[in-house]
Amino acid sequence: MAHAVDPGRPVHNPDIVGFTDAELNETPIRPRWNSLGPGIVAAATGVGAADLVATLTAGSRYGYMLLWAVVLGVIFKIVLVEGVGRYYLSTGKTIFQGWRTLGAWTSWYFGPYILIWGIVYGATAMSSTALPLAALFPGVDSKVFAIASGLIGLGLVWLDRYRLIEWLMTVLIGVMFVTVLLSAALTVPNLGAILAGLVPRLPSGDPQAMFYVLGLAGGVGGTITLAAYGYWLREKGWNVPKYLKVMRFDNATSYILTGIFVIATMVMGVELLHSAGLAISSGDKGLLDVGDVLAERYGSAWSTVFLIGFFAASFSSLLGVWHGVSLMFADFWTNFRRPAEELDQDDAPSLSSKPGRFFLLWLTLPPMALLFLDRPIFLILLYGTLGALFMPFLAVTLLFLNNTKDVPRQFRNGWVRNTLLGLTAAVFVAIGVNELIKALQPVLGG
Repeated sequence: MAHAVDPGRPVHNPDIVGFTDAELNETPIRPRWNSLGPGIVAAATGVGAADLVATLTAGSRYGYMLLWAVVLGVIFKIVLVEGVGRYYLSTGKTIFQGWRTLGAWTSWYFGPYILIWGIVYGATAMSSTALPLAALFPGVDSKVFAIASGLIGLGLVWLDRYRLIEWLMTVLIGVMFVTVLLSAALTVPNLGAILAGLVPRLPSGDPQAMFYVLGLAGGVGGTITLAAYGYWLREKGWNVPKYLKVMRFDNATSYILTGIFVIATMVMGVELLHSAGLAISSGDKGLLDVGDVLAERYGSAWSTVFLIGFFAASFSSLLGVWHGVSLMFADFWTNFRRPAEELDQDDAPSLSSKPGRFFLLWLTLPPMALLFLDRPIFLILLYGTLGALFMPFLAVTLLFLNNTKDVPRQFRNGWVRNTLLGLTAAVFVAIGVNELIKALQPVLGG
């Protein structure tokens, strides 16, 4: 039975699940520098204010000693996102459709998680975007900026124009990249110390150092948004195996640029904070402290430059989540009751679908209530618990999915990718256990 296909969406053949031999053996498209797109969207979505604060804090605490963990994080994300993209391009199935082949239990985890995550993340993203705007325009209540940013994001994504979103995200990541690199260069970093930080080592006598290592390795860009990469490939029109080389170039280049950006953030943490023995506030407000330090040392113009970068990082994350995670939810809601063997990329609905529209509103409207209330402890507890499990869930399921018979032999992992993905899974399980313990501390009396 053929299923309805969204008009204007790229499809290979809606009557075939998977790909024909001709499609599997088609000549690969060679990547070019202008091939970048979905990777930029994924990387810009993943790097938000929380990542910047974590990196600044690690730099202020340990200097460049943990810089190697940032590089490790870039490698892990390249491995994970390549696995998501390769599964999609070699099977014609989205990542959710792949999870369905592993059993219904995946839906029982993913469904509650994405709904709870949507409410808490929605409030966090709007608040984070409002902070630098409130600092730049102190006469306006930050809640006004928060609500406005959510509604503008809703309006832009509601149009269901992927090319518009990609263009906006590219501009935002460009602004974010340039402002943070300029701010880092202003501090005249010690190149020798930076190179020494690439050698793996740990500060002696500090039991918290390993937590920072895990946080840096796990925090270079994204959680659930990594899994959205396949949906952005589809929106771009990269939906058949011949785009595999282009996808790998797009993914690797985008996350290497992200790594440079995060290293620049660490430079600021070291040269502005560590060298002066300064600490910053916890949470996104720590970035306002960095703006104050820049203003004191180099003039208020540099604080403005940094705050513009802070806004670009936060709003790009908001836009990417509103777009990519809504596509994931639409796929989940439309297909979780159907037999797994029937599912194919052509069955993944667009943002114009009812479930896509519903989740866009879910990300925007209910979280606004949290802007006016103390956030419910139970909701935060669930968010932290389910969120701690997501990256191990993604890494472990990819290890299974990309070795199954559903993936044509030439696109399966091989021992090098199995080793890298296995190592990535092990690290994210360790990070997940650590995050789970922290999330459950209120219940355990910690």
